[in-house]
Formats: sequence, C-alpha cells, structure tokens
Amino acid sequence: MYDKRTPLALALALAFGTSFTAHAQTTAERHGGDPDSIPTVLVSASALGVVADDMITPATTLAGAELVRVRESTLGETLGRLPGITSSHFGAGASRPVIRGMDGPRVKILADGAEVQDAATISPDHAVAFEPLLAERIEVLRGPSALAYGGGAVGGVVNIIDRKIPTALPSKAVEGSAEVRAGSAAREKAGAFEMTAAAGSVAFHAEGVKRDADEYRVGKDWPEGRRVHGSYKDTETGTVGLSWIGERGYLGAAFTKERTEYGIPGHAHEFEGCHPHGDHLHCGDHGDEDEEGHDHGHEEEGAVPYVKLDSERWDVRGEYRDPLAGFSKVRLRASFTDYRHDEIEGNEIATTFTSKAHDARLELEHKPVAGWRGVVGLQTTRRDFAALGEEAYVPATLTKKHAAFVTEEYRLDDWRFEAGLRHEWQDIDVAAQPERGTSARGTSLALGAVWKFAPRYSLRAAISRSHRLPGAEELYADGIHLATSTWEIGNENLAKETSNNIDVTLRKFAGPTTFSVSAFHNRIDNYIYARTLDNHEGFQLVEYAQRDATFTGIEGELRHELPAGLQATLFGDYVRARLRDGGGNVPRIPAGRLGAKLDGEWRGWHGMVEAYRVATQDKVSPYEGRTAGYNMLNVGTHYNTRIAGLPAMLYTRLNNVTDELAFSHTSFIKHAAPLPGRNLTAGLRVTF
Repeated sequence: MYDKRTPLALALALAFGTSFTAHAQTTAERHGGDPDSIPTVLVSASALGVVADDMITPATTLAGAELVRVRESTLGETLGRLPGITSSHFGAGASRPVIRGMDGPRVKILADGAEVQDAATISPDHAVAFEPLLAERIEVLRGPSALAYGGGAVGGVVNIIDRKIPTALPSKAVEGSAEVRAGSAAREKAGAFEMTAAAGSVAFHAEGVKRDADEYRVGKDWPEGRRVHGSYKDTETGTVGLSWIGERGYLGAAFTKERTEYGIPGHAHEFEGCHPHGDHLHCGDHGDEDEEGHDHGHEEEGAVPYVKLDSERWDVRGEYRDPLAGFSKVRLRASFTDYRHDEIEGNEIATTFTSKAHDARLELEHKPVAGWRGVVGLQTTRRDFAALGEEAYVPATLTKKHAAFVTEEYRLDDWRFEAGLRHEWQDIDVAAQPERGTSARGTSLALGAVWKFAPRYSLRAAISRSHRLPGAEELYADGIHLATSTWEIGNENLAKETSNNIDVTLRKFAGPTTFSVSAFHNRIDNYIYARTLDNHEGFQLVEYAQRDATFTGIEGELRHELPAGLQATLFGDYVRARLRDGGGNVPRIPAGRLGAKLDGEWRGWHGMVEAYRVATQDKVSPYEGRTAGYNMLNVGTHYNTRIAGLPAMLYTRLNNVTDELAFSHTSFIKHAAPLPGRNLTAGLRVTF
C-alpha cells in the first residue's frame, strides 16, 4: 500500500493555511450556486470556440447537476451511458471511453486542450490519470470535429474542463465547493473539495480528492460469487494552481499529484509458460481451443496483482486578447507529466511502466479576412516511454510528434461552413536498437456545413480524410501480457491508416419536442487491429495487422416536454464494424442499445427513471465469444436546498435496480469482471 501522507492533505494545508483578500468578477458558473444553472454554451474543445448548436458534427457536454449525478470512479464509466459512447470496462480501476466502436489511441483524452499523458493507450488495464470528481464539465466531440487535435482521433475527443488554473477572479474572499459521497456496491467512500481565492490580480486555487472502494458486487447468479476478486480502488489527488488575471487575459500554472492503487482482476498466471511457435501457441498441453474466449484464469485468494500509479503533472495555460494586429486571441496550453505505474504481485514489483512526456499547443485566432474567421496553430509532443520487468512486452521508445493546423469558418445567412487542415510529423526511436526507429507523416482534412433550414431545425454534414500514424506498442510489442491474457506481437511494417468519414446529423433544437439523429460511415484503409492467431483456454496469441475496415452507425435522442414538469427521452445507438474483403468482424465492438428516460421537476426536487436494453453481440471475430444482452434500470433524484445559508445539493442514484448480471463486450476480461450489480450512491455537494 502507498504512503498515507497524501497530496490531498498537502493541498488542504496550503489552501487553509494561507490568507487572501479577493475582489473583481466571477465566472457565470458561480452565480446562484445552483449546479443546474451552469451555462455550457461554448464548446472549449472546438478550435473556434463555437456553440454546440453550430458544430459540424455532434458535440455532447456533461456539466452541472447532470455531471454530479452520473460521475463514476473512472472516465469511461462516467460517459458510458451517453449515446454513441460505451467504455472499455476493466474492473473498477481502469476504463476508457469507447466512441462509435473506437478506443485506445483513436480517442484523445484532453485536460482543457492539453493531452492527458499516461499509459492508458498502451493497455486497457492502465487507468486514465484523471479524477472525474474534479471535472467542472466534460465535452465529447465525435468524428471530424476532433481533427484539430490529431488525425489519429478518428473516434473523437474527450475534453475535461477543470478549475485548476483560474481564468477569472473570484467575487468573494474564498469561493469553491465541497462534496462527500458513498456507494454500496463497492462500499465506496469519497470526498472532494475545490477553492479559489485572490490577492490583487493573482488568483490561487487548490483542490483534492480521496476515494476508497473495496471489491465491487456484481449482479445475481454469477458462478464466481458476488464480488469481483481484486477489484478495489483507492485514489488520492491534489492540485495547487496560481494565475495572473488581467483585463485582456490570464497566464497560470498548476501542479497535480495523483496516487492510485487498484487491483487487476482476471490476471491469469497459469499461462506464464505459453510462448509462440510461428503463428501457434505452445502451452505444454495445447488442448481444445475455447472458441468462446472466456477468461478461465483466476488468482488464488489474496494473490491478485495490483497497480500502484504515481503521476506528477505540471500545466501551463494562458490566453491573451488582441495580441497582434489582425489577431483577436492567442492561446497557450502546455503540460509536463512524470508518470510511473508499477504492477505488483505479492510484495514484488513484476513490471514497471514509466512515461515522461510533454505537450505544448499554441493557437492564434485571426480576425475575419474576406468573411473567414479562423485559428492557426502549432503542437508538439514528446513521450519517453519504458517498461521493465516480467511483462515488459514493449521496448523503451522515444516518440516525438509535431503538427501544424488551421481551422476556418464562414457564415452566410443560415449557413455556417467549416474547414480544417492538419499535418503531422512523427518519429519513434527504439532506445536499445536505433536502427529500428521509424518516421512517418500524415495529413488530415475536414470540410463541413451547418444549415438552419427552418426555424428550430438544422442539418449538418461533414466529410473528412485523416491519417493515423501507428504507435510504438503496435510497431514493437513482443511478449506476454497477462492482464489481457495475450501474447502480443508488433509489426514494424505497419503503414499509416487512412480514414474517410462522412457524418450527417438532423436536429430540432427548440420547442416542446427536440431531437438529434446522427448517421456516420467511416471507411478506414490499412486499419490497425490486434488479430488473434491462436487461442488456448482463453489465452490468445495476437499480432498487430492491417486490413481495410468500415464502421457504420447511428445514434440519437428524442425529447418531449410533458405536462406537470415532466420530460420523456428516447435514446439509442448502433455501430457495425467489419473488415473488408471477407475479413470478418472487428473485435470488441459494442452492441446496439435502445432506451427511455423520464425526468421530472417539483419544488426543488429532480427525479429520473431510466431503462435501456443492450442487445446481444453476436457479430464477433474469430476466437471471440458472443456476449448476451441485458436490461438495465436506473433511478435517481437530487434536491437543491441551503445548508447554513450555503447552496447545497443532495443526490441519490440507484443503478441496476434489478441486480442484473451483465457483461461488457468491449472488455478484455468480461467474464472475470462483470458490470457492477445493484449500487446505491448518495452524496452531498455544498457550494460556497
């Protein structure tokens, strides 16, 4: 277990051991103190900062009371019920968003525009180094709108807006919030705080989270019992930030320390002796293949390996208006992350992953020229990655990426047009074998339009062509990876992916009935995927390969205002992903989903009932078993009140009311770690 001298304690000491005076203007989010009043008008992840209604492809924002109600311990589970989004569920410790059937490096995770540099794209058992309880809002961009952040973000971008670097002076001496919550399924206890104060033109911010959760309880009738062995999660995060704020902008920095420990369910040591012979596995007695691909290996009681994650991150952010003639704004985002991730078995460190990475992004927004308003920018990233120990299946590499991009918009009556162009340079050096290094280049282009063809209605369409450059793990992996029960083989001959995407959305955005329906078709040439060559009792030999693929899908919501303050919503999504020319199905694609929700307001109370059906997924790849469908029923409520004169919100949520046993098809360990069973979460949030 890690040292209990926590970054949360440090942040508390710094926050309340210092005195400040404060004045000036607060942000709109602070007015009134009611979380429901938070206006999420602009999409920060949009290079042009446009409103969601004017985006050329779908943009979803979670904020205010809705975000408070749905937050889970991981980013993937927090977003996993939004249309078009699921998660890569890996027990309680690690879960990334899966957008339109794509995950890993095809979904960028940003902290206010700067990449979250961790090891989460290397493997699904690696956690995203961000705490959802500290998010002010979360934005999700799908499809071509994500191009400004990289051609590889074919699935989309998740941008987490936090408060760690103040952008406006607080209106009171000290303002902020505090929250406590508890959950029944994992006996979870969590607390969080954030506060901002100012002296003159300088604002100070501190925040922290502590969370303790035991092994979580699953739905009824699971043959392995009621709890997932080794699925606990303990985490502590603390941040201190400082910002200078003037009339025309701000410049600030913040330091964040995170320590997290979580178990790795389904870690199967019985396969340690397996190794490849050509395209076959040799595991001693190679018995009959298990076409279902079940995870049969389970650790003995008390022997489940666990991850000890330590991350230190520096952020620098700034914005300045009217910096130069012809330019309206300059924006800076930069970060440096020192990340370490130990996988521990018993009392020994079996494998260590380290990553020292920086990311810098500079944007200049120019004033209209012949009616075109736009942003030009440069971005550079560098990641020094190493793995040491028993499962160091990826060699030490240095990845350097540089990019130049431009995004432009033009408005004409009821039309808005947008065009984007990005060019990337990537170099990967292999530390011990410099002759194996690779260089690649890629250019991405997107064009789109929004047409408000009638009052309250809009049609938006976008086309894009983008390149994704192969990552170090896809090129150089070679070794056993017990967390996913695989032996992975990289391919140094991988070429860049070329994605050709079309996205069309019809919306009605005002009135008693509103809806949004999006359809997309993505044809990817040289799609990189982990192809299974052989299988032994659930242990798979996989090789990174390329084949042309298509992703076609639909997602949408329909809402209708009912009498007595009620609102009914229908929602659903479906994606079909195939390898072309008879190659079969892309592995681990989420099943279709269809559901309904009823919301109501009454005298400060808000209530919600949600039910949805996840279909059986039988469109599977070789050695991949079908996953049974399931029904899910969730209810929740919150109440806005005042405690000791301060605005407060009491909330409860009961997920999986019927205690259904459910499995996630996107998970590598779906049979070793089902989804949580019935879970009651209750919390109190006070704003001051």
